[in-house]
Amino acid sequence: METSEVADGVPIVSVVGYGFCVPYPVELIIKKKSRGLFGTRFEVLDASGNLFLQVDGFYRNFQKKRMMRDPAGFPILTMREKVLTIRERWLVHRGESSETNDLLFTVQRSHALQMKTRLDVFLASSTNGDISNFQVVGCYSSQSCKVYKGDTLVAEVNHKFTWGSFLDGREKFRLQVYPGVDYAFIVTLVIIFSEIDMN
Repeated sequence: METSEVADGVPIVSVVGYGFCVPYPVELIIKKKSRGLFGTRFEVLDASGNLFLQVDGFYRNFQKKRMMRDPAGFPILTMREKVLTIRERWLVHRGESSETNDLLFTVQRSHALQMKTRLDVFLASSTNGDISNFQVVGCYSSQSCKVYKGDTLVAEVNHKFTWGSFLDGREKFRLQVYPGVDYAFIVTLVIIFSEIDMN
């Protein structure tokens, strides 16, 4: 549920929770580590190397599933790819739930065929119908992207690609989240973007 309030003069955009919103810019590093053919782990760190979030993922019945946890391992949300959809739709639920009343938001490609990866984000609480609440726009296969709320830029991601890290199964993303924006929400979008952009 998105809520917009003001803290210290900064508009707050909370989707996952207020605890992930701060009234100053947040810079994070997302480290992606492949585990075998079907496993993936993400660690979200600050510039000092402190663990903020961790995401584990796997395939189950040909469906991708990713679970975000806090540093202590407590479940925050679960991302699931909806199988056999033209626009590669993902559902994001609170905690470990898959119930409709715990749905936070959905993410899907803007168009089935597109040269640039562009994702539409629809909040479960939205009454906008077919109009997305957020958009993720990135260059084809670069895995660098920007997140917009309407025309307002709220986060930027730069993918640090090297052949050595790719072959080693390790990748790194540098994430800048603008003041007041829910960084757990943005991290979720980056992970889904990464999954869709590589398909």
